[in-house]
Parts: sequence; structure tokens; C-alpha cells
Amino acid sequence: MMNKILVLIPHYNNIEGLLKSLKSIDADENSDVLIVDDGSTVILDKDLISEEFKANGKILFKILEKNEGIESALNNGLKIAQANKYEYVARLDCGDICLGKRFQIQSQFLKENPEIKIVGSNVLAVDCDNKFLYAINLPLNHKDIEKKMYFNSMLIHPAIMFCTSIIETIGYYPTKYKSAEDYAFFFAILKKYKMANIKEYLTQIEINEKGISLQKRKQQVKSRIQIIKDNFYFGWYPIYGLFRNFILLILPYRIILTIKKMKKNA
Repeated sequence: MMNKILVLIPHYNNIEGLLKSLKSIDADENSDVLIVDDGSTVILDKDLISEEFKANGKILFKILEKNEGIESALNNGLKIAQANKYEYVARLDCGDICLGKRFQIQSQFLKENPEIKIVGSNVLAVDCDNKFLYAINLPLNHKDIEKKMYFNSMLIHPAIMFCTSIIETIGYYPTKYKSAEDYAFFFAILKKYKMANIKEYLTQIEINEKGISLQKRKQQVKSRIQIIKDNFYFGWYPIYGLFRNFILLILPYRIILTIKKMKKNA
């Protein structure tokens, strides 16, 4: 019997993180994994990778000939999910890990709440040495997510699962918002469907201060500002969201990280 869940993992020159993520998937999970390699300079050892995967499923590979960026890697993955008729797509990033039976919990939630088409969860954040930094507690219901989405993404990208069927309406990840393709994707979903977060901590993310996402932080914030403008209405949430992101554009990341630790650990 074919699995209904496809876990989409984009990869670029991070074998250690990839193996860590695969190893974290619970052995009782019924899910396949698709690794989309975005033109890495290191060759993937498919046998080594398969050894770390203990769940009830198979590992699929899509190797892109050149580095095209994460938006392209993700969209290649979505096309494969559609072509193979997976019911759900879940996300995971290299270095991030699943906590408990994450995919079982999320797929069951979507099954029991058919009006919800995408679900995330609360998340724990650690540094590269696995030292706890802070917990990310998100709004759980659609109404709160919809309002606060103008402040920042109210879904954590590597912690989500969504119904593959929405791609027919929403389309793929936008490519014009560099380093913020997930934020734009979520806004597109918000216009058509309901979303939620699960209260449990189902994913642990790794915060790497030297990582690509943080090196491109200014680009990401600029893209977020553009996304807010493109989805703007005259109200408190969009206005405050713009103000907040302009401040983030100015502040050095180390100050933001210190504030996050203070707030989350208070």
C-alpha cells in the first residue's frame, strides 16, 4: 500500500544535517521522503543516506544539475508529490529534527479537521551544538494566525504539513520573493484556505548564525516587507507588521537573537 505522506527535504552541501534529519523520523511513521539536491558540489551517497532512514517508507531522490535556489528545489518536489498522487506534503530542512510521531499527528489532525488544509506546530530552537535557545509558541487557530501573519510567519516552514490538493488552486512557491518564498506561499494559502498549528512541539529547528538563511537575512526582511505591501489592507496588523519589519531591517541579528532568548525564556 502506497504511503499518503511525502516528506520534502531540499539539500545543498549539508550531508551531516541531512543524515541527522532522516535519523529523527520515528520508525513507526508511514511516510516516504523526497530529497531534492539543489546542485550540490558533494555527491550524495544514496546507500549511506538510506541506512539512516528507519521509517515505513522509501527514499526518493531528485538531483538538480545546477544550483537553482531553494524555491526551485521546493517546486520540483511539489511537482513530484502531485505526479505521484501523495495526499499530504510535509516539510523538513537539513539539520532540523522531528519530535515524536510528528507526521502521524499532523496527518491525523488534517483528516479530523477537513476545513484545515495546512498545519504547523510549536517548535523548539537549538544552536549548532544542540544547546536549547528558545521555544516558539505560535497561535493555534486560523483567525489568530491570519491576523498575526502580518507581523511574521505564523507557521514555521520545516514544521508544516499540507494537503497536496491545494497546489491546484494556489500554485507553487513564488520565485520573486527571495529568501521569503514560504511567507509568500502561506499568504497565498490564507486567501483560500484555513490553517492551524498544533500545540505540541513536533519539530526542533537549528539556528545557525553563519547559515545561509541568516546571511541572507536582510534580503529576507526586504522580501517580507514587499509581501506585506502586496497583501496590505488599512488596519492595525499590516501597519504594525510593516513597522516591525522595518525595525528588523535595521537591527543586527545578534541583538534580535538576544531579545528572542530573553522573551522566550522569561
